[in-house]
Amino acid sequence: METITTILAVLTGILLRFGLPLLVMAIAVYFLRRVDNRWQEEGRKRMAGTVMQAPQTPCWEVHNCQNKDQCPAYVNPGTACWQQFRSDEGLLKESCLDCSVFRNAPAPVRA
Repeated sequence: METITTILAVLTGILLRFGLPLLVMAIAVYFLRRVDNRWQEEGRKRMAGTVMQAPQTPCWEVHNCQNKDQCPAYVNPGTACWQQFRSDEGLLKESCLDCSVFRNAPAPVRA
């Protein structure tokens, strides 16, 4: 009988030591994901009313590009060129930040 009590005490200790923190972390992850999804939806709603106008002079003309057919900005002329060259994380290239097309572009307008 003493062996069963010892085993139950050890299992209870293991459950409390590892199970409880994992449960608390799982609950926190659940709520944080809900908050993140809500924030992303709010961001999409805000951006739906924002229109990014393409600059007056296309970047391929400013930079005298030779391979226009392979350029995503040339293929999509209605979108601002720096939007085409964003990284997967959404960051702009350093060359876009210094570009006169980017710096002289009109500000976004609420539709």
